[in-house]
Formats: sequence, structure tokens, C-alpha cells
Amino acid sequence: MNPLASIFGLGVTFRNTLYDRGIVEAHRLRGPVISVGNISVGGSGKTPFVITLGELLISRGIRFDVLSRGYGRKTRGVALVDRNGSPEEFGDEPLLIARKLNVPVAVGENRFKAGLFAENEFGPQLHLLDDGFQHRSLARDFDIVLLNSEDSSDRLLPAGRLREPVSSLRRANAVVLTNGTPADSFPLGGKFIWHVRRGVLATKVPDRPIVFCGIARPKNFVSQLRDTGITPAAEFFYRDHHAYTEHDIRDLLKLREQKGANGYVTTEKDALNLGRFRTALSPLAVVPVTLELLDSDNAMDTMLRTIHEHRPSA
Repeated sequence: MNPLASIFGLGVTFRNTLYDRGIVEAHRLRGPVISVGNISVGGSGKTPFVITLGELLISRGIRFDVLSRGYGRKTRGVALVDRNGSPEEFGDEPLLIARKLNVPVAVGENRFKAGLFAENEFGPQLHLLDDGFQHRSLARDFDIVLLNSEDSSDRLLPAGRLREPVSSLRRANAVVLTNGTPADSFPLGGKFIWHVRRGVLATKVPDRPIVFCGIARPKNFVSQLRDTGITPAAEFFYRDHHAYTEHDIRDLLKLREQKGANGYVTTEKDALNLGRFRTALSPLAVVPVTLELLDSDNAMDTMLRTIHEHRPSA
């Protein structure tokens, strides 16, 4: 094993042991907490899943808020996301969640403080903890972990993409298998196993477009576009959460001219990060990434029942 990965793994194990043995205590909010996370860096579909789960909660009339770190924002401390704000203020993913779900989204490096803020503002309702599997300082009542097929054979950071070893899945209540990931790739004894179907809503897409995006696994996005019959003239990828600049726009305009493309395609998250530059790329199709939870009624019933049993007063 890579020596740096070994050191990283020892640190993760030591930290988890402190929480597992109660040496370090997690803080508990008055309202129940559902965590959505993963064991690898980016690209598992956490944000689309939070949105899907939020839509299912809304359909049942359950009030909730979302707690997020606000990765990539230039501000500090706890803040309530303004849907008319910017990724620089709140982070691209919290802003997207707030706009899609129209529910309170609180950002903060300390998710417990963000939760206290939300409870002071909106009462002790249910909290969805975005990217929360490793944020163990906040106690949760139901832990959901998204897995993809690469996770089973990947290595710990920095040699691979794993934030913690696969054995950490013992803490999860439910695992969500994405992209046809086989269940027997992981030690999932006693876990609720959920499946999702991913796709894109590709409408009004220009012929032979330039596909560009700054997301964790861009090839997945391109593959989904191709599955709908879209043939890109070219592809241009940036780092996840990329904030676009004038230089980027010039590169994209030049690429369109070189390839004879008829427009552009990108993701909803990238559309937010384009900001004022969005109008410079026309025609631009913004394609939502969709995620459907299969057998959702049963999954929701299971989750809500488990929370009630874990916290009868919730």
C-alpha cells in the first residue's frame, strides 16, 4: 500500500474509533437527522439523491431542511442559502438544492451549528445532512451511503479515491447502489439495499454540441448524453466545482469554431458556476441529471419507521 495512504488510513481508523467507543461524543439536534454520503471522493450522485429524497419527503408532507458544508464558497460561518444568491456565497451544490427543492438550506463548516441555526429559525424539523457520512460530530438517526462499482476495488486517499475503507459501511443503515453496482461487491450484511436509476433530461439540445462540465466524473455525464442519442462535437472538462472565468469562455468559443459545433451542453451545477458568463455561450442546453429511487415507497417507509424506532419522540 502507498505509505501516504497507510498514514491516511490510520488517521481515519483512529478518528472513527474515538467516536465508536464514545470517547468523542457526537452532538445531537432536537430534530431527527438523515445523512446522505459516500466513502469516495465525488461522483456518486449525492446531490441528485438529496434532491430525490427531498422530493419524496415533500410528496408526503414532511417538513425538513438541508444541512451542508457549502464546499467552494468564499464565505465563512453559518448562513441560510438565498436562492437568488451565488455559488461564491453558498457553494454550488447547496444553491442548486435550495432552488430545486424550495426548502431551507443552511451551510456551515460545523453542521451541528448549522442545524442549531435551522432549528432556531424553523423549529426541530427533520434535517437532511448532505455529504455527512464522515461528519461524525453530528449524530444522525439514519445513515445512507451511495456506492459505485469502483469503490469496491479502490484504494484510500491519496493513492485512490476512498475517504475511508469499505469496512466503514458497517455504520450505514442503507446503501444505494448506483450504475448497476452489484451488491455482492461489498460487505452489506444487515443493510437495507436500495437501487437507483440515473439519467439525464436532454431537451432542446443543439446538434453536434460542445459538452463541457466541471463535475467529479464527467465521463458518466457524456455517456448518459450519448445514451439519449446526442453526439458531441467535442468534450471539455474542468475540475469539480469549477468557477468559470473569461479565459474559459474564450477557450469554449474557440473550440466551437474549430469543431464547427452548433452550441453547448452542460449540467445544472455548471450553469450556476457560469454566473454572468452564461449568456456568452449560446445556444446553451442545461441538462438536469436525474436519479430515480426504485421501490421508493418501501424505501421511505423503511427509513421513516427506523427513525421512529430510533427516536420515538421524533
